[in-house]
Order: sequence, then structure tokens, then C-alpha cells
Amino acid sequence: MRAARFYAKGDVRVEELPDPVDLQPDEVLVRNRLCGICGTDLHEFADGPHFISAQPNPFSGASIPQILGHEFSGEIAAVGSDVSHLKIGDRVAIQPHMGPADGYFGVRGLHFLGTRGAATGLTWNWGGFADFAVMKASATVKMPDTLTFEQGAMVEPAAVAVTAVDRSGLEPGGSILITGGGPIGALTVMASHAAGAGKIFLSEPNAARRKRIESLGIPVITIDPTKTPLADFIREHTFERLGCDSAIECAGNPRAIADCIKSVRSQATVVLVGLTNAKVEFSPFDLITRDIRLQGSLCYPTTLWPRVYAMIESGRLPVERLIDDTIALDDIVEKGFKPLMDPSGTKMKILVELGA
Repeated sequence: MRAARFYAKGDVRVEELPDPVDLQPDEVLVRNRLCGICGTDLHEFADGPHFISAQPNPFSGASIPQILGHEFSGEIAAVGSDVSHLKIGDRVAIQPHMGPADGYFGVRGLHFLGTRGAATGLTWNWGGFADFAVMKASATVKMPDTLTFEQGAMVEPAAVAVTAVDRSGLEPGGSILITGGGPIGALTVMASHAAGAGKIFLSEPNAARRKRIESLGIPVITIDPTKTPLADFIREHTFERLGCDSAIECAGNPRAIADCIKSVRSQATVVLVGLTNAKVEFSPFDLITRDIRLQGSLCYPTTLWPRVYAMIESGRLPVERLIDDTIALDDIVEKGFKPLMDPSGTKMKILVELGA
């Protein structure tokens, strides 16, 4: 089989590997069809390794070189002896987080918070940018017949957005600010609309991305934060000039984090999704006196896939509208990573076709 493997910063190679042959009783073999390029993949390529490690993962044993890709769909090619809920030919989307089913986080389906888990395409031996992947059956979720493989490859990033909206406390009719108009920001706009937001603000300096999100058919007010004082604009357009009921930061930008805190009303929740190691200046006194909740949101419960499926099926989460291109595995760097890393680029989501 062919696979794209990470070796070091800027070093991703498409290689020929042996086909997987042996399955553990609780595993399945997935014939991968489509895999989305995620910001996490781009971070690993641009300046990694971050999540990927040269040291073997204690749960999976995976280490560099690592097959990339965790946003993918495919079909079951083989099942382990203990697997009864999946059969050969089933169309599936991958929930990438796995770990022991015991322990505080394991029993809650929050393996990414535990110390003994692994993530497909990062710390698991297999990934989506390959013709096949060996997966735990518990992390391989059958799709409804109405969902396409394209939609299936968008379920994982959609789950990130849906969870962030859940954690924001957004209620029907509420107002929300989203900073960052990349794929997760755009999906968060969709998820906020699906949750019944009365007013959605999007802050994004890239004009092409603002225009793209405006074209989704969702009522959204876009702002260029380099030209308009964001907090002042938000207060001018919210009830009693109080600010938004909630905010979700998707850019990993220190200024955007500060803007979110300034732009919400008292007793609001600010959710941080965008990854950054940069220092952020804000006043703890301000958070305390305004009763603001600052909430991190990295991933999602492992049980979320059926809910996201239903949202996509209903049309309330039209994830396929974000897909720009489908490319060959050989082109993953030149036609995938590089266009998506261009700060002035117009691409939102690129899928890689496997096993063509």
C-alpha cells in the first residue's frame, strides 16, 4: 500500500509499505477513500513534531516515521474475530481517539485527555493518508446510507466545531463571536447556526475567507479586525451594547483571544479552540469582576459521531460546501499542504483521494 509519512519538519514522504495483514480481535481493516488535510497536519509539517514523537507511544507503540491523516472515511475490508457491529463493505467514518476503556477519562470517552491513549495519524501506527488503516472497531463508526465519503471525511472537524459550540453555552437566539475564518471557524459558523444562534459575528482579516463564509447561505456578519475595532463593533450591534453571549476563538491568535474577552458580555463564556503557545495579555481582574468563563476545547467525546451524522443528514450542517479540491496522494505537499499554508490563499478544505 502507499502512505504519506512524516519524518521531520518539512519532510513528508509518499512511500510504498506492506499491506496490513494481521488484526487483533477488536480491530478492523479500513480501505480508506478520502482524507481531509487538517491544520494539525500542517503544523506538524511546518514546524513539528508536536503531537508526533520519536518515542514509542505507550498505548500504540507508534513513533516517527508516522502515517499522517485523521479526518477520513472509507469502507470495511476485514474485521477482527470479536467485532460484530461492523461487516465487510460497511461505509465508515473514523473517530481518531483511542485508549483503554478504564480509568477516569477512558470510561468517559475522553481518551485525548488521558495518559494512555493514541490518535490516528499522530500517535497511532496507522493514518488516513494511506490506502489502508487498521483501526479499533470502537473508533470506526458506520455512516448512514445517505452520507457521502466526502461528508464522512468532514465529520471529525465538524465534531470539533459542534463541541466548541456546546461548551460555549450558546442558546437559541443568542449572539456569538467567532474569530478565525479557516475550516474550523467556518464549521463553527455552521454549528452555531444549527444551534439556533440569533446573531453570528465572524472576525477574519483574509477577505477571500470572509467572502467564502458569506457565500455559505448562513446569516453572518463578517468583520476585518485590522480595519475595525472589533469590541466596539460588537457592542454597537448587540443588545444594550453589552457584547456577545459567547465567543469561540479558532485562529490561535493572541490578539484574537484578547478581542474575544473584550467583546463578550458579563457572565459569557469564551472558548479557545485555536492552538497557540504565544503569551496572551488579559486582566484576571476583568474576568473575575465580569464573571467570565474561559474554556479550552481541544476535541470531543468519542460518542459524538451519530449526532454529527444526523446534523449533516438534516442539512443543518452542510459540511460539503467547504471542500475546494480532491487531490492525489502524490500531490499532498505541493497541491495540499502548501496552498493551505499560504496566508493569502483562498483554499478552505482539500481532500486526498486514496486507493484510486
